[in-house]
Amino acid sequence: MPDHVVLVAHGSRDPRAASVTRALARTVAAVRPGLDVRTAFLEHTSPSPASVLASLTEPAVVVPLLLTNAYHGSIDLPAQVSGFDCTITDTLGSPALVDALVKRLPAEPFDSLVLAAAGTRVASARAGIDEVAAALSARLNVPCRVAYAAGAVPSGAEAVRCLPGRVGVASYFLAPGKLYDLVVASARSAGAAFSAPPLGASWPLAQLICDRIDAALLTRA
Repeated sequence: MPDHVVLVAHGSRDPRAASVTRALARTVAAVRPGLDVRTAFLEHTSPSPASVLASLTEPAVVVPLLLTNAYHGSIDLPAQVSGFDCTITDTLGSPALVDALVKRLPAEPFDSLVLAAAGTRVASARAGIDEVAAALSARLNVPCRVAYAAGAVPSGAEAVRCLPGRVGVASYFLAPGKLYDLVVASARSAGAAFSAPPLGASWPLAQLICDRIDAALLTRA
């Protein structure tokens, strides 16, 4: 296990997002006592990944707190950490998050589910979100349709109108922010019965981060 881990979030002008990122870092440190866990942000918030890595005297593992491997995961982050002695893990998007998503759902009955996501124009990234929705559907035995805040369709409202019965919203977001608020408000405007909070600084998410760290170190070795 490395001495230093840098959790890199997208960054947001909404202060709630940075607060959740820092809380998640504390949770990861609780899962792996003795690990130096730091946070960085790709934009809108400081510190940057480069400034955090520059302060370290030993190699670090960089974990992208991203749910798809689109532009920020495949291009932006590698460019920002280029030249530093670090290993970048896979992003966090995975059907392995299904249990964490289910735990965020309120104890209310529902017949269908919308999986609310930020949105991306990258087809392979959308396909990954579709896999999570399919896994969520199988886990709960209800129809599940993805909805996006921007960059793709359908919107939250459009997804709700395509689903039968009482519709709930699961949130494929790590933290609250503008895009989370947008897609949830859209779904609620079309009659969604409830919306779950983002994944947040949860223990299952922290454990997934540790799994990503372990896998990256095996690859490096």
